[in-house]
Amino acid sequence: MILVGNQRGGARNLALHLMKDENETVILHDLRGFVANDLEGAFRESEAISRATKCKQHLFSLSLNPPKEVMADPALFEDAIARVEDSLGLSGQPRAIVFHEKRGLDGEIRRHAHAVWCRIDPAEMKAVQLSFTHRKLNDIARGLYLDHGWTMPKGFIRHQDRDPATYSLAEWQQAKRAKRDPKDLKTLFQDCWAISDSQTALGHALRERGFVLARGDWRGVVAVDHTGEAYAISKWAGIKAKQVREKVSDPETLPDVSTAQATAARIIADRLAVLRQEQERFAKKERETAQRAE
Repeated sequence: MILVGNQRGGARNLALHLMKDENETVILHDLRGFVANDLEGAFRESEAISRATKCKQHLFSLSLNPPKEVMADPALFEDAIARVEDSLGLSGQPRAIVFHEKRGLDGEIRRHAHAVWCRIDPAEMKAVQLSFTHRKLNDIARGLYLDHGWTMPKGFIRHQDRDPATYSLAEWQQAKRAKRDPKDLKTLFQDCWAISDSQTALGHALRERGFVLARGDWRGVVAVDHTGEAYAISKWAGIKAKQVREKVSDPETLPDVSTAQATAARIIADRLAVLRQEQERFAKKERETAQRAE
């Protein structure tokens, strides 16, 4: 689910925008913490309270767009909105939720949502401080894709350390043998799974990271690295074996573990050769530059 949020003022304009009839259906799903029972009245309340503070952008507006193939129900949106509230410190703030249903170019009806919070804390008479909202919203969106098994846009892949899931002692020991950080490995396999919609796509995603998708024995479908370590996809991606069988629809076409290890080793060797060539070119350029300066 794509989450886009921003701080803003313009109470009346925002209310009119959210309620305009360019959509097939517009539903004011929820108003919390306002005296008014309509959207414009609610946002004007926020604006009135903000005048007692120095805050100009007294609203935080969030759009929630599920994947194109998903017709999200209200509970799914409410869960996402609750996660945002908790992360941004907006829990308990006055809030509105609006659902829009719109017909796409393919003729299908799709639902998206908007949530808007009043940032002014009436007890403190100051605005809730919102920091790093883009990063926090991306983290929440990434979690929603993983939790619901949706194919994740590649832009959500994160390469820095984070702890997307717990890992067992066995997983820790396996990662230690391979001299890898288990947190990094967990993230890597979850990313590869989430951005892949087929066996071929999963194989490509793993290969880009130095792994080869293989046919295991009792471990089912595995990813093999150049050391020969085999990682069970279901365990490391945190999914059920049934889901692996559905996506990896033709495991008999996969190499066995020993063949996959040789392939993974060749991938690493080829990459190292490219790096050596780049290093040699850089060193040659540095020598030529130094010679010209003499």
